[in-house]
Amino acid sequence: MLIVLLGYMGSGKSTVGRVLAERLNLPFTDLDEYIESAIGASIPEIFREKGELFFRKKEHELLVSLLDSGKPGVLSLGGGTPAYAGNMDRVLKATPNSFYLQHSIPSLVDRLISEKAQRPLIAHLPDSELPEFIGKHLFDRGPYYLQAAHTLASSGKTPEELVAEIEGKLV
Repeated sequence: MLIVLLGYMGSGKSTVGRVLAERLNLPFTDLDEYIESAIGASIPEIFREKGELFFRKKEHELLVSLLDSGKPGVLSLGGGTPAYAGNMDRVLKATPNSFYLQHSIPSLVDRLISEKAQRPLIAHLPDSELPEFIGKHLFDRGPYYLQAAHTLASSGKTPEELVAEIEGKLV
């Protein structure tokens, strides 16, 4: 069984994924960490030194390799992954168990404001511009996120509550 978690950065995909994988005794893969390991650099370094286009190309190649492996597990995607290179179509063909962890803009702002330095897409933004930036991204990425088999209203829920919801919807 392959379970894929997607959503905006800071939505808890990795945290929920780790708890879910442990509960189901499945391996967990965070796509961003997998990319960092494969390239030998952090995501911020990759963006800074090689650019977003290089990152998105590698992200696609590595995602396809994971999906095509046929191995069971829980996979947490990067926030932008579904919106590029036909990645969402690949996910939907690989598994009926895709979950969008949907948060409100205020919830995402609260979750991201203290992590800005580690997030290359928002590190340069003043705090006051974060809600508009997130809103624009959600507008652009929403059509991809909403293709997931399941959308979970996630604002204010604990990882354990989300894991229980996911478990109840697995095919």
